[in-house]
Amino acid sequence: MYKHLIRPVLFRLSPETVHHLVVLGVKAGFKIPGVAPLVKKFCEVKNPKLKRTVFGLEFENPVGLAAGFDKNATFFNEFSNFGFSFIEIGTVTPKPQPGNPKPRSFRVPNDKALINRMGFNNNGVDEAIKNLKKRHTNIIIGGNLGKNTLTPNEEAIDDYKLLFNKLYDYVDYFVVNVSCPNISDLHKLQDKDSLMSILNCLMAERTNKSSVKPILLKISPDLNFAQIDEVIDIVNETRIDGLVATNTTTGRYNLSITEDEIAKIGNGGMSGKPIKNRSTEIIRYISQKTGGKLPIIGVGGIMTPDDAIEKLEAGASLVQVYSGFIYEGPMLVKRINKLLLNR
Repeated sequence: MYKHLIRPVLFRLSPETVHHLVVLGVKAGFKIPGVAPLVKKFCEVKNPKLKRTVFGLEFENPVGLAAGFDKNATFFNEFSNFGFSFIEIGTVTPKPQPGNPKPRSFRVPNDKALINRMGFNNNGVDEAIKNLKKRHTNIIIGGNLGKNTLTPNEEAIDDYKLLFNKLYDYVDYFVVNVSCPNISDLHKLQDKDSLMSILNCLMAERTNKSSVKPILLKISPDLNFAQIDEVIDIVNETRIDGLVATNTTTGRYNLSITEDEIAKIGNGGMSGKPIKNRSTEIIRYISQKTGGKLPIIGVGGIMTPDDAIEKLEAGASLVQVYSGFIYEGPMLVKRINKLLLNR
């Protein structure tokens, strides 16, 4: 029903407009008594075989919602009913920021791709905390951390440190995001020295906490294998808990649209089906290089249950969906978990 009736109507509107309408509709609908448990019963797959413990956290199933969907932690309570075992909020920055000028989000429907240059638009960490205090779900919540656009790279460590400490009591794990292509010069923080400084700082801050919460690094699909080797060295040296592979790509491969259409869209990170193979390739490479001992959250191009299985078999411990959720609808999560049980 979603793909044949609902999606064609929604896709007549701009991606950002649809996002806001869907969120408003879901929040309004879930205020009706009985709707939340009904949706949960219909979408959730409960089975001990789906459970897995990764970086010290117990997940009800391996499927989560990727960062970028719930930027301000405004609807994770409602979306927890769609069968996810974890939701990553953000990217959150210390101060509110509007992001890049509109239009900044685009669909390529024939290729099941999304291209965006949102620019970490969010209402700031204090707003996210205010919303996280209203948490009434047991779903695992991750916090995706990014620096403000106007923060110089040499001061970025202060942004990540502030976010880490402010959010520590409200999320279950952290993801350091230095690989988003939509923030000017952010990619320079992937330099080994800069990245080591940020990660070592957060690891040191964690020693002062009463509980240990996992710290992960989100990496770009545009890294070559030599750069990925360097990332693995950084993980080993800093002793962070895992990786999220991968972010969006600046590439425009596997698209059927013309060069003129690509140029009209302009800059931005591409997600969806076109990056599926590259994301899986990186996951497999990291898993092989680390003997399967490094936890990886696999994300990128999961449009079908088979795509999720492919990521898990390549070495991912967990998977996240984003574009697939938009193109395939909320039942994708249930379909993934059902296929996992039937294997």
